[in-house]
Amino acid sequence: MQRQLTARAVIAGMLIGGVMSLSNLYISLKSGWSFGVTITAGIIAYGLFAGLDKLKVTKTHFGLLENNAMQSVASAAGYMTGGGTVAAIPALMMITGEPMDGVQMFVWISAIAFLGVIMAIPMKQQMINVEQLRFPSGIAAAETLKALHAEGDSGAAQARMLGWTGLFGAAMIFFVEAKARWVPFNLPGKITLGDWHLRGRPLTDYTLYFETSPLMVAAGAIMGFRAAMSMLAGALVCFALLAPKMYGLGVIPDALGYKAIVGWSVWFGSAMILTSGLLSFAFQWRTVARGMSSVFKAFQGAPAEEDAEVPMSWFFIGLAVLSPVVIFLQWYLFDIEWWMGAIAVVMSFFIAIVACRATGETDTTPTGALGKLTQISFGVLDPGSAVTNLMAANVTAGVGLHAADLLTDLKSGYLLKADPRQQFWAQFFGVIAGSLFVVPAFRILVPTAADIGTEQWPAPGAQTWKSVAIMMADGIHALHPTAQAGLVLGGVLGVVLVLLERFVPNLKPFLPSPTGFGLGFTTPAYNSMNMFVGALIAILLERTKPEFAEKSLVPAASGVVAGCSLMGVLIAALSIAGLLGE
Repeated sequence: MQRQLTARAVIAGMLIGGVMSLSNLYISLKSGWSFGVTITAGIIAYGLFAGLDKLKVTKTHFGLLENNAMQSVASAAGYMTGGGTVAAIPALMMITGEPMDGVQMFVWISAIAFLGVIMAIPMKQQMINVEQLRFPSGIAAAETLKALHAEGDSGAAQARMLGWTGLFGAAMIFFVEAKARWVPFNLPGKITLGDWHLRGRPLTDYTLYFETSPLMVAAGAIMGFRAAMSMLAGALVCFALLAPKMYGLGVIPDALGYKAIVGWSVWFGSAMILTSGLLSFAFQWRTVARGMSSVFKAFQGAPAEEDAEVPMSWFFIGLAVLSPVVIFLQWYLFDIEWWMGAIAVVMSFFIAIVACRATGETDTTPTGALGKLTQISFGVLDPGSAVTNLMAANVTAGVGLHAADLLTDLKSGYLLKADPRQQFWAQFFGVIAGSLFVVPAFRILVPTAADIGTEQWPAPGAQTWKSVAIMMADGIHALHPTAQAGLVLGGVLGVVLVLLERFVPNLKPFLPSPTGFGLGFTTPAYNSMNMFVGALIAILLERTKPEFAEKSLVPAASGVVAGCSLMGVLIAALSIAGLLGE
């Protein structure tokens, strides 16, 4: 029997996943996107222990199932940004004007994640063992581990690639952002597009320039060409065409800049993301029905295939312990009535079923659309309270995300014949590690509510959550007439694009992604421009150097993202300590 959830697997997973959670936090606050950590964590761990083996530091080989257990820990840690730290919590800060206490944040996101892990128990047996849903990322993680442990040199090469590009990214960010007398030189942060003006203002006032940081270039290489192209199209329409027009009409104030523009443009972008997400989700009604039907079979007492399966009793015990905790936290932290908190917990079970089923069939977890459904529901239950509809949705979306993450990991373990009970406990270690890393980092990067929604931290995901919360609480009549028009037009366009994709599929390659196009309205233009450059580089490499692109592109880009993000967090911490800053 191979070793699985060993102490070194837990420690490595907590450290690697915790570090990568910082990367996801950083890039999500910048761009609204986050990236999977499982495969990257597996490569890092393999390279790390292969090096320790060569140095004779370790006595036993780091095995395949041990690496799989480590990936479960790392994945749970890496996804701790899904508990609200890049969407609901910064949106709450923008609405209330107050930061969230660090201890409260730790308890809040940990409780939601633990509940999500518990919610996944009745779904595993039916969706993975019986129905054999694909969970494509789980299959990819399993195949990657098989290849790493069968082709040692190839795995070590990928790990080295990730390490070197990480150092490159960290060095670039240091020399762009670290300002102090002892820093030998600094690189310029902007590459401008000449001395052009729009409505008498330089392009930089509209965020139309390139950043020298390679962070978003690397992110674009990972995210894919269509999404990056859609974001660029949305950014150009928003910041190069509509923003100058609105500035000329006096709708956007003279201050210009990202914060002034997004105060108007977020309504179009958020409406487009909302309607396209909800309609795409509605078209998955068969998935929803299958999910509900299949999971309830787990409660009929069918025997598990093996004694090692996570027993259903753990589900009921976990639910009995964690449900009151989450209900209490909603009341204590956000003044949500206990009965509405209980409704949120009940809804989270059904949301988790849908999230897991959708992830198993499509590899996409629709937490955004599912969270918006909750926001709309609580907007009706508690009209006028933006905080209630926002944080109740944080519960349901977070539970769905963490449940789907566990099932994806369990799919990988199922293919590798791992022990699901050990993977179940691995998730708990990962949740604790992710919270321990993410919460202090968030407090360092975003010390006040005024820091959210700026060019430094645009937080596009939070912009969308905030706009839906305000709309449900105040109604659209409170908006400027042009913002109302943008809200309606964005909503209609989101529906039209989804309908065209579905019923005229031949047009899809020529249509922008509605989510990407909408995000282009909610993130600074330079982010979209840099990401497009990265996606363009990736597609050129795929055509000219396919072997390199297949094996090394993602590790290389992931290394740059990790290096840039970690150095960004370190610079922020050093600035607070007084070691950096002019």
